Amino acid sequence: MIVGVISDTHGLLRPAAVEALRGVDLIVHAGDVGAPDILERLADIAPTTTVRGNVDTQAWARLLPLTEVVRAGERDFYVLHDLAALDLDPKAAGFAAVISGHSHKPLAEMRDGVLYLNPGSAGPRRFSLPICLARLHVTGTRLRHEFVHLDV
Repeated sequence: MIVGVISDTHGLLRPAAVEALRGVDLIVHAGDVGAPDILERLADIAPTTTVRGNVDTQAWARLLPLTEVVRAGERDFYVLHDLAALDLDPKAAGFAAVISGHSHKPLAEMRDGVLYLNPGSAGPRRFSLPICLARLHVTGTRLRHEFVHLDV
């Protein structure tokens, strides 16, 4: 199973992001969507789970949850926008990964057996940070991530 992980689109879904997500089984958007049509376009690619980010303040976005649990294959992921708001012990809760956004900085690191994954920002460029998303490969209980840098 392949999970496409995207965040911080801020109302911009680049054609390169759409191409990078083609063929995934599931999409997780870690917040700061920016516009409802982004979610519609992602749902045309694969089933999509989304959490609300700090810029998602419009009426349509208030329906989005602040956190979500996603099951992919045999693994559960905890999704939130800002990692600083994490208020549980992911390992004790049985999560294989914590997926977040907000910082616009791609990050993948193991902490106490849990993968912390931030796909970076796929939206408008911020400073000199890369524009990218991630793909998370789930094989049984194994996880393997890759960052996809989007040519702009």
